[in-house]
Amino acid sequence: MSAAVLFLTGCSTATIDKTAGMSTAEIYAEAKDQMDSNQWDKAIPYLEKLESRAAGTPMAQQAQLDKAYAQYKTAEPAQALATLDRFLKLHPASPAVDYALYLKGIINFNDDLGMFSAISRQDLTERDQKAAKESFESFRELISRFPDSKYAVDSTQRMNYIVSALAQYEVHVARYYYKRGAYLAAVNRAQIALTDYRDVPALEEALFIIYKSYDALGMTKLRDDARRVLATNYPQSDFLLKGGRPADDPWWKVW
Repeated sequence: MSAAVLFLTGCSTATIDKTAGMSTAEIYAEAKDQMDSNQWDKAIPYLEKLESRAAGTPMAQQAQLDKAYAQYKTAEPAQALATLDRFLKLHPASPAVDYALYLKGIINFNDDLGMFSAISRQDLTERDQKAAKESFESFRELISRFPDSKYAVDSTQRMNYIVSALAQYEVHVARYYYKRGAYLAAVNRAQIALTDYRDVPALEEALFIIYKSYDALGMTKLRDDARRVLATNYPQSDFLLKGGRPADDPWWKVW
């Protein structure tokens, strides 16, 4: 009796392969129907089955890329990035490499930089900018290797945003230290923005923080030097004219 029960239990929990008897074209059609209906989690098993069934063919490559996008849409960025890394390793000569790099950039961009829309409510001193930097590297590789790619223009625009955002992050940390009276730490952090970035809006405030920090420290020569550099580069600076950023211009505004 116990053996029969076990047998019946095993039968009742057996996984049914819905793709049994389906062609690769039919499997992909089913996966596409699920994706078109935004049923990304339901599409992934079909794409995985297709990747296995059509191994070594362009259809398998397409399934892998679609799976990465579906994983991204189901809020599984780590899995999506792992799928893309596997694709790039297995298919370095694929005509879709530019898309794979672009999607890597987008996933990291949205994972880290989506927070900039509400950044004023967060303490950026506790955030890791690794995803933003990895996003930048993916876009940079795409543009370097595929300058004529249809994704190149958008990648360039996103790179510019990332640079501005990362510089602003450094300035925010510098302000964090300044407000807490850690003036040398504020100077050091503001200097990182000046050293690592060029032609971004955040540099104006970085100079202002350096100027105010040296003033608070009583280091008058360095204070005057910083003020002179600020006035030379930003003669109409509101930081000098009004003593700080205008109330209607939030600090996280990077455009």
